[in-house]
Amino acid sequence: MRLLVLGGTEFVGRAVVEGALGRGWEVTVFHRGRHRPPPGARVLHGDRTAAGGLAALAAAGGGWDAVVDTWSGAPRAVDAAARLLRGRAGRYVYVSSRSVYAWPRVAGDAEDAPLVEGAAAGAESTDYARDKRGGELAAVGAFGAAGSLLVRAGLILGPYENVGRLPWWLNRMARGGPVLAPGPGGLPVQYVDARDLADWLLGAVEGELGGPYNLAGPLGHTTTEELLRACARVTGARAELRWTDPEVILGAGIEPWTELPVWVPPDSELHTAVYGADVSRALATGLVCRPVAETVADTWRWMTEAGGTVPPRPDRPAPGLDPRVEARVLAGAGGVPGTTP
Repeated sequence: MRLLVLGGTEFVGRAVVEGALGRGWEVTVFHRGRHRPPPGARVLHGDRTAAGGLAALAAAGGGWDAVVDTWSGAPRAVDAAARLLRGRAGRYVYVSSRSVYAWPRVAGDAEDAPLVEGAAAGAESTDYARDKRGGELAAVGAFGAAGSLLVRAGLILGPYENVGRLPWWLNRMARGGPVLAPGPGGLPVQYVDARDLADWLLGAVEGELGGPYNLAGPLGHTTTEELLRACARVTGARAELRWTDPEVILGAGIEPWTELPVWVPPDSELHTAVYGADVSRALATGLVCRPVAETVADTWRWMTEAGGTVPPRPDRPAPGLDPRVEARVLAGAGGVPGTTP
């Protein structure tokens, strides 16, 4: 098959390109040239945020069976690309987000749950949720409901992660010593490895699927404790997990999700929103999720090969907890000592 990936050099886009090349597909990558794409892909350069930035794409000969777009900014970039490619690509796959669902969230929400109002196609960037919904509307507007696939991803982890959530935990474990571990350890975490997302996406292209799909692993695929112990184990450091009650963490003013990446307190609206998706539709259409230990180990291997430094995305705040705050909370609350994995 012939696949066009807009981006394709970082995280999810890169996983899609590598997965498609592994299937023997002919892959074209359209990107700004800031990162080297996987070997074997045809390369087109352009900046879709600049005037005339799609010129190389417009001049490229031939067409594609599908185009994959992971854009997260103002939806006008999706709108321009989708309109340009209408008639030249068979399907438009837009990697969206579960953030497009309106508040309040209900546990077990499926793809028919209420949505936020999408940002207008020509508008400047507003907020992440409205931008992503605007991107969805742009894709559907150009390719129709049947010709567009909306991948509403939840938390995404794995190698090449440029948000920094799992890399932060791995680097924190590598430093060793007492680690503030947010309880309860048995709290379910719902995520998807970028490579598993890519495998499902490519299969969906082959199967000519359309419409929205919640894309994350089943709730209970792993827990906070399993994830953090895997991080401590793979780094080989002498990290001691100190399990700390959510009330102590919140009372210290620590922000869930950002300062303690991946973690959100139980029985909260945020936990329902982040880890309460009904993903039965994706599972029924071929989503297979690898063990959390494999995701963690492969991410650590990628990080060590890259020197341990993961450059943050310019459009996202760097996640993580100030070591001084961690030390202060541990000194005051103690936490429940855990055993070193």
